[in-house]
Amino acid sequence: MASEKIITLDGDNFQDSVLESNTPVLVDFWAEWCGPCRMVAPTLDQLADERDDVQIAKLNVDHNQELAMKYQVSSIPTFLLFQGGEVKDRAMGALPKAAFEDLLDRNL
Repeated sequence: MASEKIITLDGDNFQDSVLESNTPVLVDFWAEWCGPCRMVAPTLDQLADERDDVQIAKLNVDHNQELAMKYQVSSIPTFLLFQGGEVKDRAMGALPKAAFEDLLDRNL
């Protein structure tokens, strides 16, 4: 079951929810048709429920192409870790949970 802690982003709430957030935000750039995106969704749900030091968010690239282009997302899934309004780190592909934990632990 999807975590209720994951926020859905779009052009209207990206500024407030990501760039102006006091909490680091891990943004999942994804699309509904993307198999690897669906594979990694349960892992993101677990992270959202287990970690209080980061906000997990999802941005559908099909509905928000301008934001995907702005952040140079050329393949999905791509994950950008934002902190203080800036991209602090990025990763791509259907990563295992340990890889996400490593990404977060080395940056937070």
